[in-house]
Amino acid sequence: MTPFKPVIGLEVHAELQTSSKMFCSCEVVDSISAEPNTAVCEICTGMPGTLPVINKRAVEYALRVALALNCEISEISVFARKNYFYPDLPKGFQISQYELPLAHDGYLFIDTENGEKMVRIRRVHLEEDTGKLSHRPEFSLVDYNRSGVPLLEIVSEPDLNSLEDFKSYATSLRSILRYLMVNSGDMEKGVIRFEANVSVRPADSDVLGTRTEIKNLNSFRAMERAVAYEVQRQSQLIARGEKVIQETVGWDEAAGVTVSQRGKEEAHDYRYFPEPDLPPLQLDPSWVEEIRNSLPELPYQKVKRFVTQYQLTRYLARVLTAEREVADYFENAVLSAAEIPAIKIANWLSSDFFGLLNEKGIKIDQSTVSPENLAELVHLVEVGEINASSGKMVLEHMFESGDSAASIVEKHGLKQITDSDLIHQVVKEILDSHPEQVQQYLEGKHTIQQWFFGQAMRAMGGKADPSLLRPILRQSLQNLEKGHGLLE
Repeated sequence: MTPFKPVIGLEVHAELQTSSKMFCSCEVVDSISAEPNTAVCEICTGMPGTLPVINKRAVEYALRVALALNCEISEISVFARKNYFYPDLPKGFQISQYELPLAHDGYLFIDTENGEKMVRIRRVHLEEDTGKLSHRPEFSLVDYNRSGVPLLEIVSEPDLNSLEDFKSYATSLRSILRYLMVNSGDMEKGVIRFEANVSVRPADSDVLGTRTEIKNLNSFRAMERAVAYEVQRQSQLIARGEKVIQETVGWDEAAGVTVSQRGKEEAHDYRYFPEPDLPPLQLDPSWVEEIRNSLPELPYQKVKRFVTQYQLTRYLARVLTAEREVADYFENAVLSAAEIPAIKIANWLSSDFFGLLNEKGIKIDQSTVSPENLAELVHLVEVGEINASSGKMVLEHMFESGDSAASIVEKHGLKQITDSDLIHQVVKEILDSHPEQVQQYLEGKHTIQQWFFGQAMRAMGGKADPSLLRPILRQSLQNLEKGHGLLE
């Protein structure tokens, strides 16, 4: 089959974490836990004679995102009516932006297996969210609490050419929104929703193929599976000489297939025209610069700094900067253990520490282990007070009790054994009590040395200093091999 190249663009809809809605003073509430239809008014339900008013905080949050994505900011932008009829849209139209968006022509660098790649951002614009439908066998229910919530739409150019590109872009964008504290990134609650435009083309062609739009993907797993399936489906259609139909599809998670929903609309189908009740939005350039100067250090900036300042690998730097809370925790731990190389803190944090967080289903800011306590633990391991195996045990106790590493080591007697005479004695006892395994070693099965190491470590309660135990064990076995007997 002719090799095909995926061409993917992404539309991201992110609710902005403002206190009130986009065009009225109704409170923004949790669409999952709040009682239905309690945060509504005449404006967000589209009653006749009502007038919308633009939420300044929503504009500020949108500008934060647009500036973080290196966009050109429109000094004047225009709200428009996007006309379509659906039960969750009480006005019969959505107030959005079309011809003159808030921002345009930005870019975001993502990490790929071939290095950094620039993804162009076509536009960033503001609109209002719709209500929420709950379907039952014989009827549907509608909750208008979400109707009118400020919604930011970020549209990329079709610059993503693999699932890796797609995932890297989506996770990077979500991370930026969380760093800016304008969106929680909670896909399960629907506060951020991804829609992928997917097409394929022959690998040696630059002509774009017919695209389909996959709507409302609510998890990264669903996104990856849906896009992979759609790429494969379209490639097979074209290989058979059939045509791809431009349409909107949904993702059936249980069946693992995309399902046709409707023909894909074009802009003229929505009959856009300027919103008559809202004047053009004119931005003060000094306010835009003030917002630009207030931006925090962003994930891609932290990655570069962590690589340079802490000598981390780029991969490890990306892991530790994906969440702002994790990056802050890491740096606080490093500051608390200035004499310990940062890479040591990073390795403990990204492996055993993350494993315990996942096991307990908590976030890093919910952990009972402070950055200072983690730094203390790593220090104890690095200076040889305890070995790495005991360190993992201590970390587990720290997660349970919140106690310091030193107090746990003292309480459970986990201090590392560095008495070489005692280690010699234990090695001698292990070899004396396992003549069959010793014979296997003497016959050339040298891999059994690791088994002896485990036996000796177990005999010493896992507290032996490995840097002493290994050479003593190796020398004892070599002496047996040479016929010299064990070291006394």
